[in-house]
Amino acid sequence: MKFHWFAQYYYTKLAENYGDTVHSSWVDAPISAADPEQIGEDYRMYLRLMQRADREGWDSLLLNEHHQTSLAMTPSPNLFASVLAATTENAAITLCGNSLALYNPPVRVAEEMATLDTLSGGRLIAGIVFGTPMDTAFCYGVPPIEARERFHEARELVTRAWKEPEPFAFNGTYNKLRYVNIWPRPIQKNIPIWIPGSGSVETWDVVNDNDYCYGYLSFSGKQSAQPIVNGFWEYTESTGANMNPNRMAFTQVICTADSDKEAEEKYYDAIRYFYRQNPVAPEFGGPPGYNSLPSMRAMLGREKTISAEQRAKAAKGELSFWEYDELGYIIAGTPERVEQRVRELSEELRIGQLITCMHMGNLDEETASMNVDLFGRHVIPKLRDVHSEYEDHWTPQESQRRVAAAAAAKLSAATV
Repeated sequence: MKFHWFAQYYYTKLAENYGDTVHSSWVDAPISAADPEQIGEDYRMYLRLMQRADREGWDSLLLNEHHQTSLAMTPSPNLFASVLAATTENAAITLCGNSLALYNPPVRVAEEMATLDTLSGGRLIAGIVFGTPMDTAFCYGVPPIEARERFHEARELVTRAWKEPEPFAFNGTYNKLRYVNIWPRPIQKNIPIWIPGSGSVETWDVVNDNDYCYGYLSFSGKQSAQPIVNGFWEYTESTGANMNPNRMAFTQVICTADSDKEAEEKYYDAIRYFYRQNPVAPEFGGPPGYNSLPSMRAMLGREKTISAEQRAKAAKGELSFWEYDELGYIIAGTPERVEQRVRELSEELRIGQLITCMHMGNLDEETASMNVDLFGRHVIPKLRDVHSEYEDHWTPQESQRRVAAAAAAKLSAATV
């Protein structure tokens, strides 16, 4: 089993009533709520935590792309990835991902990802995304009906640009380029590609047809995710596609402490902040044309495992700490309890790539560092056996080699 360190790059100093008073934390979020100097402090904290995770045995450091939001201040994740590529030793650098439909031309993505692969020594995971409706339609003005066509054309251009040995012309609907000849080319002959999704059947087809890794990036936990994750595996099996668990990546908020009582004391305020400070105006969440009819039918037909009342209370920060845990929004407690819960999650949902959210909301750096240390030292080593019978072609071979060598060196030093 592999572990990927992820945080949303949340702004950590929002007013107490921010989530109750703003129209939306996305698209038209008031910039007056943020101090640029504090944002710089937050950025440096996240980078320090990711560098620490590299030393503590994580398999990759994961960044995403969002725009005009206090939830994830990473409009260009490649900028942060370049810092990490140059200042870390072992973990892969995962972009999960670049919103291909927003780039004109998307050959820029091919160039930047190839640059990151060379800078990191062949440690890049290339996540590519359709983009949220907020990012795509409202922040960047892409007509929703065009988003998927733009994405697929861009994906073809990017993946071809990495491999073609000679300059070539590309004559697409949205991109017309006489010369495509990127410098540099990636070190990896086959860069692992991940595509996150929220349950659309079209995404499942792309992932299965190309043997990509599917990332279900939910922050609502196991109970909410189970119908979608199980649906993906059932669909995958029915089409005869690859059932390797390493083709599934899943997001989970983790809160590790020396005792269950300490976990509640240390993390509860940050959990409430994380969920209640992120309202999204309904008109931004589902513009006509963004979802296809088959996907909408599939979504409407899925089992609802958490009630609307529970979801509403979770979004407002009104659940107790252990209710968040019981419903799967978080996995909290001692390293022993966290290990057991993660093992159950990964085995029941067939997850080979766990995206661990070790910082959430306005959590202080000291507690986040403690979370990294406890999970890295006492949980990760004990869960390496999960799905170990399957080969992993969706994490770079170079980062797998380096992480394994670093773990062996640590074990050797500890037994001397």
